[in-house]
Amino acid sequence: MLRIGLTGGIGAGKSAVTAIFEQCGGVVVDADVIAREVVEPGTEGLAALVEAFGEDILSSDGSLERPALAAKAFQDDEARKTLNGIVHPLVGKRREEIIAAVAEDAVVIEDIPLLVESGMAPLFPLVVVVHADAELRVQRLVEQRGMAEDDARARIAAQADDEQRRAVADVWLDNSSTPEALAEAAREVWNDRILPFARNLSARQVSRAPARLVPADPTWPDQARRIVARLKATCGGKALRVDHIGSTAVPGLDAKDTIDIQVTVETLSAADELAAALLSAGYPRIEHITTDVARSDDPTVWQKRIHGSADPGRPTHVHLRVDGWPNQQFALLFVDWLAANPDVRAEYLAVKRRAETQGKGDSAAYVASKEPWFADAHRRAWEWADATGWRP
Repeated sequence: MLRIGLTGGIGAGKSAVTAIFEQCGGVVVDADVIAREVVEPGTEGLAALVEAFGEDILSSDGSLERPALAAKAFQDDEARKTLNGIVHPLVGKRREEIIAAVAEDAVVIEDIPLLVESGMAPLFPLVVVVHADAELRVQRLVEQRGMAEDDARARIAAQADDEQRRAVADVWLDNSSTPEALAEAAREVWNDRILPFARNLSARQVSRAPARLVPADPTWPDQARRIVARLKATCGGKALRVDHIGSTAVPGLDAKDTIDIQVTVETLSAADELAAALLSAGYPRIEHITTDVARSDDPTVWQKRIHGSADPGRPTHVHLRVDGWPNQQFALLFVDWLAANPDVRAEYLAVKRRAETQGKGDSAAYVASKEPWFADAHRRAWEWADATGWRP
């Protein structure tokens, strides 16, 4: 099962994208629908809201009068926190019940308006954000929903801003144009990213970037931060630390378009225990890679586990290494050594370019071609560490 988190500010057009994904075959779990369900008359949710906000939020028939609740709940941050503290846990519980009943190979689209505000984004293998400028959203809310302009602006101000949404967005769908343009963009995301992602995940297949260098991408660190947050949520306490490593972690260094992340664990057994959770998060295990290239007489301390992303839109390698082992420490050292030494950076880039030429597009050949350089680089990096007092 592939779970997609879908969100967007009020008036951005999220519901339109939800409908398109549903037409494409997605199973939609709508948080707004569930939120209404958990506060129907006779529910514990409605009782809790009345206790917190008063009897005057009820209509004459005993149902929730939403404008009356909104007038109280959106007046300040504390009131909004109270509302969210009541509704969010109930919505989450009901959402999990619904998801447990769908087919194992389904693509589940979880429509969650407050995905960012609730801190739930790292729980999803892919987050899609629908965006429109604030003024356009105000216009839509006034003209299409009959909302007062002041109310529309207050609702928008109470939600996450664009910067906060961009920080969690794997896919950014702009809805500033026509409904037809949005539909075309949403179907393209479904066909080119979501559906292949789901198929790869079902087959436990990793998506790989071509074995060729691309110019350094200034967004690599931001992409890595999203992956790190996702892996921290997935691994929980079994991850002692999670770090962006490899060439994409070195500012300004051209690299293959693959994000490398290191998850530090206590033991290889702990790494093995994370396999199922990582698969659910979109990272199948790569069975044939179990060690780094040994640079000592004891290859045991260079063992690891490695997973890769099934997402065709973001090739990723997740290296699980044991705390304190040479390969775990060198992965951290290597990034800092390169970042601090422009001459070494230039030298390594030349090595990578030769490997690209010799590998002729084959990833294994590309990696093998670089290995002779690493034997000496390992020694030099640790000499630099000793001279500078570097510690992991």
